[in-house]
Amino acid sequence: MRNSLDFSPFYRSSIGFDRLFNLLENSGQPQNGDNWPPYDIAKLGEDAYRIVVAVAGFSLDELSITQERNLLVINGAKAENGEVQYLHHGLALRPFTRRFELADHVSVTSAKLENGLLVVDLKREIPEEMKPRRIVIDTGQAKKASKRIEGELAA
Repeated sequence: MRNSLDFSPFYRSSIGFDRLFNLLENSGQPQNGDNWPPYDIAKLGEDAYRIVVAVAGFSLDELSITQERNLLVINGAKAENGEVQYLHHGLALRPFTRRFELADHVSVTSAKLENGLLVVDLKREIPEEMKPRRIVIDTGQAKKASKRIEGELAA
């Protein structure tokens, strides 16, 4: 049984969608299987999103957020305390890296740590030059008509 789709017909008939097809191909591959720490992704509005990651036990200096071009990376690393001898160690305070693929023009607007939850707000801001604009269609007749009127006025 075939586990992946063949996107080669789409590559032949589309231009500029390489990133989309790569995302689709990679989504079918099994991830590392580590679903820790748990997180939520919420859509707050037309262009506003929120990621909430459960990071109980981590402090501000043990967390880092990095935004690259189309990637948001959240890292957490707890400092080792060799002085403590645990009789039972059930808290999952292991280091983690969580990656989120971002669409074009999505950026982080704020990040805060409250009640053991890391809240990251994102917003999609399309640049003015990328927004749809109306194009005036030149028929060529308007120029001829204006020349004829000017000629009649001069005569």
